[in-house]
Formats: sequence, C-alpha cells, structure tokens
Amino acid sequence: MKDVIAELLAQTIEQLKSQQILAAEMQPKINVDRTRDKSHGDLATNLAMMLAKPVGKPPRDVAQLIIDNLPASDAVEKVEIAGPGFINFYLNSAAATAVVSTVLEQGFDYGRSTAGAGKKVQVEFVSANPTGPLHVGHGRGAAVGDSICRLLDATGWDVTAEFYYNDAGQQINNLALSTQARCLGLGPDDASWPENGYRGEYISDCAQSYMAGDTVVAEDKNVTGAGDAQNLEAIRDFAVAYLRREQDADLKAFGVNFDVYFLESSLYSEGKVEAAVQRLIDSGNTYEKDDALWLKTTNFGDDKDRVMRKTDGDYTYFVPDVAYHIDKWQRGFERVVNEQGADHHSTITRVRAGLQAADAGIPEGWPEYVLHQMVMVMRGGEEVKLSKRAGSYITISDLIEEVGKDATRYFLAARSANSQLTFDIDLARSQSNENPVYYIQYAHARVCSMMAKLADLGWSWSADTDAQDLSLLTEDAEKAVMKRLSAYPDVVARAATLAEPHLVANYLYDLAGDFHSCYNAHKTLIEDAPLRNARLAMSEAVRQVLNNGLDLLGVSSPEKM
Repeated sequence: MKDVIAELLAQTIEQLKSQQILAAEMQPKINVDRTRDKSHGDLATNLAMMLAKPVGKPPRDVAQLIIDNLPASDAVEKVEIAGPGFINFYLNSAAATAVVSTVLEQGFDYGRSTAGAGKKVQVEFVSANPTGPLHVGHGRGAAVGDSICRLLDATGWDVTAEFYYNDAGQQINNLALSTQARCLGLGPDDASWPENGYRGEYISDCAQSYMAGDTVVAEDKNVTGAGDAQNLEAIRDFAVAYLRREQDADLKAFGVNFDVYFLESSLYSEGKVEAAVQRLIDSGNTYEKDDALWLKTTNFGDDKDRVMRKTDGDYTYFVPDVAYHIDKWQRGFERVVNEQGADHHSTITRVRAGLQAADAGIPEGWPEYVLHQMVMVMRGGEEVKLSKRAGSYITISDLIEEVGKDATRYFLAARSANSQLTFDIDLARSQSNENPVYYIQYAHARVCSMMAKLADLGWSWSADTDAQDLSLLTEDAEKAVMKRLSAYPDVVARAATLAEPHLVANYLYDLAGDFHSCYNAHKTLIEDAPLRNARLAMSEAVRQVLNNGLDLLGVSSPEKM
C-alpha cells in the first residue's frame, strides 16, 4: 500500500506541474511512512512540507492542494491534514486486509525483493585469529554477520560470506610456542612458560594430538602431527589447522557457513602486500622519514600520517588490511560489509585512507563497517567470566551448550551491534513471556497447534485466498496484527540497507505481541465458520511471517513447544 499511495502522490505532482504550480523540472522525493498512532490513519507523507518553499505557500495550504489534486482510489477511505502539514491516509477495510492474502500467496517469498539484483556484496565477519576457541564476542559477530548475509540475500544481492584468517604474526608465534611448551611437558605455572603464551586446556589437547601423530582436516589442507617437540614450524602448522578445525566446528554448530576462507599469509605469499605498497608509492602518497616508509593518511582524513614499513623492514598491521581490501575491490564487490569488534574502530580511517591513496577507483566510505560492542554474560545475577577449556573467556560453545543455538543467536543479534549487550543465561533458558525467543517461537507454535486441532473438531481450512471473507476482520486487535504484517517488507529492506538485523528481531517480538493479544481477546476456533476461517487465514499469515523473519536470524520455527 505504500507503493500505491506513492504512485497517487507521483500523479498528483505531475498534475501540479501541468497547472504550473510546480516547475516542470522538479523531482521531489516522495516519502510514505506508516503511522505509529492508529488515530493518525494508516500511512502518512511529509510531501507538503517539502514542497512549501518551491510552491511559495504554507505547508498546510500545499497539503490541501495535494489533496484536491489527488486521484481517486478504492484503496483510500479518507485523507486528512495533520499538524504542520502532514497528510494522513486512512485505508479502506479491503486494502487493510489485503496483506493476509498477499502473505498466503507469496509464502516464504513474502518480504523478499530484488533490490540488489545483479550486484555483488561481500560480508566479512568473525575473522578470528586461529589461536583458540571462539569467544562470545566472536559469537556476536557470527550471529550479526550471518544475519546480514541472509538479509542481503533476501533483498536480491549476490552474497559472499568470508572469513579472514590472521594466520601470520606474533599471536601465531605465541600459539606455536605455547603448544611446544605443552609438548615438552611444561605447564603455565612453569618459569619457562612463554611470556605471552596461551593457557587454556585446548593447548594441552592440541599438543597431545600433535605428539600422537593425528591428522587434522581443515578447510583447505590436511596436517599430520610430526610428533617432534623440537620442530616449531611443524607445531605451528599443526596448531593453526587444529584451531581452525575447532572454530569451524563451533560455527557449523551455530548454523554459520562461509563461502570463502581467506588466509592473511596468502597476501604475502602471492605478493599482494608488496603490490599494494608499490601502488601507494607510485601514487605519490608515501615518503621516507627516520628510515621508515610513511603513508600520507592526513590527506585522506586521518589525524596524522602513519608508518607503513618500520625501520626493521616489517610492515605495520594496517598495510595487509589495505592489500586485502584492494583484493576485495578487484574481485568485483560493489558493496563490502565488515562486521568486527569495536576494537577495530581505530583502523577504519587508516584503511579507508590507504584505499583512497592507492588510486584504485574505490569510492569514499568503502567498505562499510558494523562494529559490535562487548558482551557481558550473566547467570544468577553475577557475571560469568571464565571457561575451563579456554582458560580466560566464555566460549560460544559454552553458551550454545547452556541455552541452545536459537536463544544464543537471537540474543546476540537482537540488540544494535553498537550497543553493549548483557546476555542473561537464566532469561535465555526460561520458558516465559519475558524470554523474547520463547515468546516469538510460541506464537508460531500456537498457530500450528490451532491448525492441528481442526481435524479433531471436525473442521477444515483452506489456504485458498478466494475462500476467505477477510472483510470480517474488523476488530481493533485484528487490524493491529494486519498493519504489523504489512510492515514486514519495509523492515527487511531497511535492515538489509543499514546492515542492522536487530530491526527484524524487534519486529518479530512486536508481531508476536500483537498476535498473542489478538488471540487472547478474540477466540479463533469458533462455530461461526466464515469468521473462523478469516481468523485462521490471518493466523497463518502471522505464522508465515514469523517463520520468514526467524529464518533471517538463523533461528528455527518450532511447531510444538
């Protein structure tokens, strides 16, 4: 219906142009939004306020001009001017109930669109160093990142989900040294334990597997333990593969899959870092100072220039990031979304500056960043900090074991990524209306339960929309449900555009609330067959949209609870 009203307004603009009230070259943007208060109608536009200056009249006068020239439509029951010049549209009952038929006809495709058709997008997320089990922060990145992929796919984009493995650098050296120490029979309390070594039990497990000559099958290679505690390079290769396999298993248990696993080491082995550095030198945006190579990042919005190559010849950490993103651009991704922890905030400006300095045709503001804040895990009113296996943090597998995949994914994605999150284990485990996952899934199961009871009562129901008299849905609670149903496509489109899956999570909670309220106020399984069938149709539409939305969050839709 938003499209219907927008088209009516577009025709009105052309009519005003023909009357020379508007200049022929004017192309005003038409905004049509749903009203929050039902007393203000169903849809509203601020078009009159936007046109007030070019028309040379007060907004309310322009609003009346628009109404006077608005084409007639069977979908519109009444139009009113409100406040400083808003135009409110009241839809007739047939238009309001049409969403039920639309949902039943489109099924799983309801809410999906082709907005991104023909466009390539890459979403990089999790991208954990292969030095230990995935912690809860990685889990939040996985839940948000995977949901962003699902949203973009639902809006027509050609999506590539990518995991960037930082398999080079000092942290990998620490992993190798820690595993070697375990191979030599040392423990974290020994004086010779590596200064920055990893202490979790997983290091001991990895060392035992290496010494036993086990074979690890990772995504792109097989590594067999050499059993030699003195061969640090062999230990390094085995430990990285071992931890990659463990992380991959955690992600699969979380319902997260990747299309590409990109190794940082490949940027060096394939010469992409050197090529990026040479490109920056050739662009004239570098200089030598104090035996180091500097990038003129201040020319591109940074607060100071940054060292690219240190005096010892090693590159600083943002250089391979620039090389990696040049590689992304060369792979043809029109849009790139990086879902990362908030600790990456300081790298955004210098990576974007490096990409602009490279003169590769990359647009400003590319790539996009979604940075998630920390997660605090609570149980019994107290913070939970330690995992026996990891040694110093709560792992994502710990949470899945405690509350299940569905609750874990929903809770981690249900708040804006830029907000800190408190994960209450007790709430996530509870079967009550206070638990949003239970509340939403119970609404879905409630509809399934009603449908299952029909045969026992000697009744039947058909999803054929021509068999439903939806004009019988006149109660305020029913209208509220249908209005919420009609908002779903806009929520999906907005969530995909902004890369904010929490908008879908919040919408599903509101839809479940509207449905539960309606269910409790107006019985569905009644003797009046036409009204019963209309309410069943609306209920089935609710079930379908809940299923569609939960799927975008990677959460299941149970039929029984």
